Amino acid sequence: MKRYWFKRKYFGWGWYPSTWEGWVVLVVWTFAVVKIFLKIDQNSHSGSDTLRPFLLWLFVFMFILVGICYWKGEKPRWQWNNKPIKRREDGK
Repeated sequence: MKRYWFKRKYFGWGWYPSTWEGWVVLVVWTFAVVKIFLKIDQNSHSGSDTLRPFLLWLFVFMFILVGICYWKGEKPRWQWNNKPIKRREDGK
């Protein structure tokens, strides 16, 4: 049995950290996002000067986090209370 750093959420789609390695990834990711925000904010003169570069970096960091979750986590799927959501054949 493979040991996952991130488990599939019980409600909806996504992951949550389930081991200490997963928590370390999440803490480092949060620290990096805050650090880059403070660095950008220190060098900018207005809110829009801060927001545009920060959103770009946030997108990059989100992409990296989702990649790590795919790599080290369970396969994600839509589910509700540990039961996969089944779609009807007629689309209704």
